[in-house]
Amino acid sequence: MKWIGAILLLCATTLIGFDIAKRLENRPRQIRQLKNALQVMEAEIVYGHSPVQEVFLRLSKQVPKPLALLFHQLYLELENKQLSLYEVWKSTLDNFWHKTAMKKEEKEVMEQFGQTLGQHDFVQQQKHIRLALSHLDRELESAEEEKRKYGRMARSLGVLGGLFIILLFI
Repeated sequence: MKWIGAILLLCATTLIGFDIAKRLENRPRQIRQLKNALQVMEAEIVYGHSPVQEVFLRLSKQVPKPLALLFHQLYLELENKQLSLYEVWKSTLDNFWHKTAMKKEEKEVMEQFGQTLGQHDFVQQQKHIRLALSHLDRELESAEEEKRKYGRMARSLGVLGGLFIILLFI
């Protein structure tokens, strides 16, 4: 019976370590996807003169999950409610962000960007998009560094932590 418990404990701690490592791997990928979405948004708004709601619908079909869900939810919220764009943006980000591997730093960049979305002419909007992209570049570098430093360590600590706990109990 002790061995079954030890094996289950080792499996649980190993899975926790691998889950942490997976989040560290997903964060840079999702930041890159978010940057691509903002670049598409820039092209649609500045050059295509598309309304923001249509841009959200197009992005929901172009970007991979989980970001596709964010833009689809933004589209639906704008269609159904009479709230301001920023109120919809903020509430959707708040409800959605836990589904991503991204951290609060990226969320803050997106919230700041949301305050300017739809408030300015095309040239100013383009400047705000580029500003958000530059902030995301900085966060991408940080995410890559974290992944490099802590990814393998998280996996190892999951396994070794489980072994350590088992040794303490035996």
